[in-house]
Amino acid sequence: MALPAQLRPIQHYLRTAQEHENRDPVVTYYCRLYAMQTGMKLDSKTPECRKFLVKLMDQLESMKKELSDNESITQEVVGNAHIENYALKLFMYADNEDRGERFHKNMIKSFYTSSLLLDVLSVFGELSEENIQHRKYARWKATYIHNCLKNGETPQPGPAAMEGDEEADEFGAEGFSGQAFSHGGSFRADPPSQDQSPGPSSEIGFAPGPGPVPMDPPTTNYNNIQIPPGAHAPSNSPAELPHPSEAAKPVPAPRSVPTVDHTLLNAQQQGGVHLTPEDFTRAQKFCKYAGSALQYEDVGTAIQNLQKALKLLTTGKE
Repeated sequence: MALPAQLRPIQHYLRTAQEHENRDPVVTYYCRLYAMQTGMKLDSKTPECRKFLVKLMDQLESMKKELSDNESITQEVVGNAHIENYALKLFMYADNEDRGERFHKNMIKSFYTSSLLLDVLSVFGELSEENIQHRKYARWKATYIHNCLKNGETPQPGPAAMEGDEEADEFGAEGFSGQAFSHGGSFRADPPSQDQSPGPSSEIGFAPGPGPVPMDPPTTNYNNIQIPPGAHAPSNSPAELPHPSEAAKPVPAPRSVPTVDHTLLNAQQQGGVHLTPEDFTRAQKFCKYAGSALQYEDVGTAIQNLQKALKLLTTGKE
């Protein structure tokens, strides 16, 4: 079923969902949920839009039943941790490649997809200021590097180029709206195999449009964005890894494991500490982040989040 023109702003979220159908169905589910919620706001009255959105709702209901034993679907706090961790893995992989001056299309797509998934996080509530900054930076980076490579220029790594980019607030001279992915889906060196069968999501498709999907440019000055210093991804980052043809490139070293706070090893709750329901929710969230990080063997992130949970539970403070 073709995507109605009125719903074109959600096409990249649907494409991201389709790309992850076999790799990570949790990402697929929440991308479709975000697309459905956004589509309802765009146009839920015209017959073609209503028909498309109803079909999308049916897909979500079907997925929810199929994944009924998956905590990332049944518990919002776990789902939130899953999507946020995956989005930041994509961000860190792309940032690591960028700072290592390894500029390639797969890295651009990782930045861009990271920004889409940070949008998707809004299904769980308002984004944190940190994730808002990551999203803005990722979109700017995708634009900047895309335009540099297109124009035969060498990008500057890290945030340095923002200082001299007069059009940073416009996502670059031409704006980056995912047009590079509109017809190919992925920035890989080889086309998908002919015998690759489409997944169930293929019943909801989207006809390629005549031009890029517009995005609302932010009004924020990118020079004020705080980027994590050297946010290097571990060498086993699961996000948009390079094609095997790029495997010969040097592998970045994993991040060092943070120092363990030994005062927390025998931690007990301090007297007079009163924990609110919100404190318990935050502590649970930190533990879920740690568990999600361990799925990717990211020991550093796991330790940091477990220490945050312990400190919160024992002192009532983060």
